[in-house]
Amino acid sequence: MVDEKRPPRKGVYLLPNLFTTASLFSGFLAVLWAAGGRFEHCAMAILFSGVMDALDGQVARLTRTASEFGVQYDSLCDLVAFGVAPGAMLYYWQLEPFGRLGIGVAFLFAACGALRLARFNSTASTGAKKNFIGMPIPAAACTLATLVLFYRYIPSVMLPYFAHACLIFAICLACLMVSRVRYAALKEYGVIKAHPFRTMVSLILLFVCIIAEPRLLGFLLCMAYLLSGLVHTFIIIPRRSRRILTSLV
Repeated sequence: MVDEKRPPRKGVYLLPNLFTTASLFSGFLAVLWAAGGRFEHCAMAILFSGVMDALDGQVARLTRTASEFGVQYDSLCDLVAFGVAPGAMLYYWQLEPFGRLGIGVAFLFAACGALRLARFNSTASTGAKKNFIGMPIPAAACTLATLVLFYRYIPSVMLPYFAHACLIFAICLACLMVSRVRYAALKEYGVIKAHPFRTMVSLILLFVCIIAEPRLLGFLLCMAYLLSGLVHTFIIIPRRSRRILTSLV
């Protein structure tokens, strides 16, 4: 009979860190592919890093092997996979013709991602569990990655202006990462536990839709998450505050 109270062996700590290392390696490949002009490969590598980043935390919690070392290692890997790699991808893909301005915007994305990670690490113990303050850096990176895959859906009439749109879009993503906009923490499972069957059916339908049109649905889902934080912060929260004030009067 297995003793459930027995602490996990130290060797098990390798497991979540292996997922984190896989994310780092994928981010490293993304930088190389961006420099080589293989932008769709780069985008897929960033998305794979996102999957590994989601799994390492889950594995650490399931095996009870979470540690301060793992937290710091995860942040350093995130900076490469979701800060440096997307910045390099965006520069070589669309921003290189802008010269120093393109370099500056690509660096701004990476720098704001680093600031976002530093703020998250310093407030993780006191921050709200159901919401992130600022757009998470994996979400911002995956939004850029899905934009690369979505490129084939861009109407030809908009292509002459697309590079300028990417420049502005990258600045907006960078600002959202260091903003006070609240984003839902998708790792919380309160809704899933409250409505397991409904959630399962919804996830199956979503999975089928993504399989049918992964390039289109991937970008639309990322944009929906981006807009959800703005709606929650500037529409839902003020309405709740007004209702509370009205009920107190």
